[in-house]
Amino acid sequence: MNGPERKEDEVRRMMDGPHPAVPAGLGRLAADQGARLLRRRRTLRRVWLVLLVAAMIAFTAWATVTEPWTVPPSDTTPPLEGW
Repeated sequence: MNGPERKEDEVRRMMDGPHPAVPAGLGRLAADQGARLLRRRRTLRRVWLVLLVAAMIAFTAWATVTEPWTVPPSDTTPPLEGW
């Protein structure tokens, strides 16, 4: 008997044996834990969305005030000729 067939036989023997008793409240505990996990994920998703919207608003306000698309005024004046 080679490796894979031996493993299948071992698994079948384990599955045919007596099954362990499941605690009474296990299903309820698993459902509660799943609900907490979903609430946590939903809350994190909402927080990220709020932060993204706040960043977009802050960027828009900054761009409106500073107008980075305009050419800045020259700091030096051209030489005066013809006086």
